Amino acid sequence: MTAVLLWVVCPVENAQPLLSLVPRNGRRGRSCKLSSTGVSAACSSAVAHPSRSSEERVYEVVLKQAALVREQRGESALDLKKPIESDGMADWNLLNEAYQRCGEVCAEYAKTFYLGTLLMTPARRRAVWAIYVWCRRTDELVDGPNASHITPKALERWDKRLNDLFQGRPYDMYDAALSDTVAKYPVDIQPFKDMIEGMRLDLRKSRYENFDELYLYCYYVAGTVGLMSVPVMGIAPESNASTETVYNAALALGIANQLTNILRDVGEDARRGRIYLPQEELARAGLSDDDIFRGKVTDKWRNFMKGQIKRARKFFDEAEKGVGELNSASRWPVWASLLLYRQILDAIEANDYNNFTKRAYVGKAKKLVSLPVAYGRALMGASDLAKLVVR
Repeated sequence: MTAVLLWVVCPVENAQPLLSLVPRNGRRGRSCKLSSTGVSAACSSAVAHPSRSSEERVYEVVLKQAALVREQRGESALDLKKPIESDGMADWNLLNEAYQRCGEVCAEYAKTFYLGTLLMTPARRRAVWAIYVWCRRTDELVDGPNASHITPKALERWDKRLNDLFQGRPYDMYDAALSDTVAKYPVDIQPFKDMIEGMRLDLRKSRYENFDELYLYCYYVAGTVGLMSVPVMGIAPESNASTETVYNAALALGIANQLTNILRDVGEDARRGRIYLPQEELARAGLSDDDIFRGKVTDKWRNFMKGQIKRARKFFDEAEKGVGELNSASRWPVWASLLLYRQILDAIEANDYNNFTKRAYVGKAKKLVSLPVAYGRALMGASDLAKLVVR
């Protein structure tokens, strides 16, 4: 990600919470609890059980998030169009301003996604903006211009801020927008904490032994975004899919997007001394770190990349199964993200797998063509899409 304003992204050690911005009588976001299905919701990262595969551990988080949404779908519908009650008009105006600022950040740094959010209901749109800004600020801690000054202690302070905002104690206006969001939607703290864990990994780890390790990293830094977003985007009332199915699709889209980022940025990451490709698979292909640093496209590299791209596409295919199950007003930005990101893989192939010195990107013309295609798919439900695939 490109840099956002520096004062936005640096956790302040002695900052005081802005208690007045988030009303006390709103529905409080969940953090540590047991869901109605009995799935354990202990507040720990997904690496709590290292003896099992990463997919098994991440699936436990998926089950927990799905349980919260199931719980809400079984309750009386929450009126998200109605403004939440506040202690005063001044507080309500400040909260509106906080959301507006989140929208401005989203519009500047994620233009296509922002355009899609404008089709959502105002309440859902604002909540998605708040989540986006928190994720961006978190990412910038280790991938922004101040990254060289970020320490594990700084991430601990960021983690504490997260706990505080989930308890209704935001530190600044951006925190206040997210604090209000998690008070109104069944958004759990675990994916947010896991994203911070991904930032910790980036501070101490620059190699991944196998795909199991890489999968967990991709979940931390990108799959978590899907789990954060589903409760806000909503599941279509007419959907017959299980909540777990929708969450799995959201997780798959995050994994697919991050794998695509990794394949696109091989050369850029190598210049920073980082290799996010599975070491075991590189060795099986007859490649090593030195080959990455040399940056020469060979037949071995092409064959290796074909396998990596094939895997990423499988995750995109898995993601497609759930997009049509989302609330109709939320589908377009998700379809746009899926279609545009998948085309980056096509661009890598078009560059003859040279992701060392050529950056794969989707041109403006292709983007313009993709947006109406995404919109058309967004108008279709899951059953209509299934019929289209069969034909």
